[in-house]
Amino acid sequence: MSRYVGPNCRFCRREGAKLFLKGERCNLEKCAFERRSYAPGQHGQGMRRKQSDYSVQLRAKQKLSRIYGLREGQFRKYYQEATRVPGVSGENLLRLLEGRLDNIVFRLGMAPSRKAARQLVRHSHFMVNGRRVNIPSFLTKPGDVVQVAEQSKQLEVIHESMRRSRESLPWLSVDKVNLQGTVLEKPSRDNIPTVADEQLVIEFYSRV
Repeated sequence: MSRYVGPNCRFCRREGAKLFLKGERCNLEKCAFERRSYAPGQHGQGMRRKQSDYSVQLRAKQKLSRIYGLREGQFRKYYQEATRVPGVSGENLLRLLEGRLDNIVFRLGMAPSRKAARQLVRHSHFMVNGRRVNIPSFLTKPGDVVQVAEQSKQLEVIHESMRRSRESLPWLSVDKVNLQGTVLEKPSRDNIPTVADEQLVIEFYSRV
């Protein structure tokens, strides 16, 4: 199974926007996007060509998949599931992505980034409804309680992340004292702070 191990900041520069892939570092002056906001590569500073409809849709798809840290195969499966269930496909897609355990851990403030959350989940530092879960793609549902495992409650990375202020979301409840959170409901599009054009993603997959 392939895994990208290169610099994450080049993704932000390629998409022309901060994707906040490195947590709080993205808010500092030493953020690579702040210093070099142009695209990576030899011709990154050259004049951008006019983009076709396909190119715009591709960039929207790449941006969304990189925000959530997914490979193409994984992302396509979420698209297929989003189009099978009733409702607006674009919103369904975002709800599925937001329901991933690694994203929930990040949204609850228990990890500085989704990448860090994914690693913490893989090392069995979290429990869902009292059972250890080490699968980052595990889909949570309303009523699920996500908490830090007893043996992991002393991890400094979790406490440091919890100390930092972060926007609270109405569909999540956070208990910082007990290091746990509850999924209250499925999020509406207005309550998902991800900056993306999910409809362009649906259009991209619809034509290929």
